[in-house]
Amino acid sequence: MKQKHLALLGLVFFVTVIAVQFVLAVDFNQPISTQDKATFDQILTPVMKIYNMAKYISTAIAVVVLLFAGIGFITSAGNPGKREQAKNIAMYVIIGLVIIWAAPLVVNFIVG
Repeated sequence: MKQKHLALLGLVFFVTVIAVQFVLAVDFNQPISTQDKATFDQILTPVMKIYNMAKYISTAIAVVVLLFAGIGFITSAGNPGKREQAKNIAMYVIIGLVIIWAAPLVVNFIVG
């Protein structure tokens, strides 16, 4: 089990290092023409619509999963296994929601 976690952590680290290299290689001081900005906005509009739709759908699903995790926690009846499983589900759902909702803020912080 630990080997899988280490492999996943190594993959995340590798992808992060590669992504940082690409961001550092871009020259952000170049002037942007109005035509380039219009083209970018034209491409970005449907992408943001899809992202927002996915964000709201995943939030609705997360609420349902949190509800089931809460019910599982309440009905665990002193069973530590069920209680721990419900807490883990709730924790992972909340972490996922934070990532989904904070992603645009992180991108704006890095780019802008």
